[in-house]
Amino acid sequence: MKNQQLAPICLFTYNRISETIKTIEALQNNFLAKQSHLYIYSDGGKDDEDFEKISKVRDYLHSVSGFKSINIFESLNNKGLANSVIAGVSKVLENHDKIIVLEDDLVSSPNFLNFLNQSLEFYEKDNNIFSISGYTLNLPSLPGKKDYYFGYRASSWGWGIWSDRWNEIDWNVSDYDNFKNNKEAIKKFKRGSSDLPRMLKNQITGKIDSWAIRFCYHQSKNNIFTVFPTKSKLISIGFSEAATNTIGTKRFNTPLDEELKIEFEFQNFENIDKNIINEFASKFSIKSRIQNQLNKFFKKFN
Repeated sequence: MKNQQLAPICLFTYNRISETIKTIEALQNNFLAKQSHLYIYSDGGKDDEDFEKISKVRDYLHSVSGFKSINIFESLNNKGLANSVIAGVSKVLENHDKIIVLEDDLVSSPNFLNFLNQSLEFYEKDNNIFSISGYTLNLPSLPGKKDYYFGYRASSWGWGIWSDRWNEIDWNVSDYDNFKNNKEAIKKFKRGSSDLPRMLKNQITGKIDSWAIRFCYHQSKNNIFTVFPTKSKLISIGFSEAATNTIGTKRFNTPLDEELKIEFEFQNFENIDKNIINEFASKFSIKSRIQNQLNKFFKKFN
């Protein structure tokens, strides 16, 4: 790690002061924090209540230390998460060839930056690899004997990518009309789980605004893969009462890596572990989603 050029960290914040503090404090405790450049994007508010909350977040952001450098970008207007991530990551990658990205509700283990940086370095020239994830689902086959596994579907929870991969993404999904009538392409997309084509349709029709589903579509279309840790280097703390879309969600709960290993072993891509992939996809299956909705329903009345 001594001779390695570390990837800059890009953090996206909004109006949640408690989650933001926990996210940054965990990052500050990373073994490589003091050697890492941190870029923080603070999105603007939608109304007066938002502006008051965002003001508290920004006051805190300007007190943050513990990194090699800190650059804060405050938006006057509300861009929304999708536009903020696409624009912010693109801007940072104008001056860097790789990046590590987080949102404001992710607590990392102290070796999160170690895993991301080492895997970004190892797989930089492996064109089979699209992105690196710091998060993994809690799957029956994990952790296993390796430090990593490969997946069809990228994670949006604490991830890394290289500028050459990022710059190839078509955020307009200009070939969607061809895709929606292509049964083989749809089947291929479903390798990451059955919910992906529906989410992409919702994106195209304006029902959702997600950078992540477009990210995953590009990955599937180009038959490239994500590297995951077998022990999660992140957990989400975004399942609060304020996060209405995730109340009652338990299928994404996973234990945080407590081993604190700082040197990881990787191998170039050869094949997918079908066992792990099936376990991964089942977390997003119709059965799992129905159970999740039932959990939300019963939680309201308990």
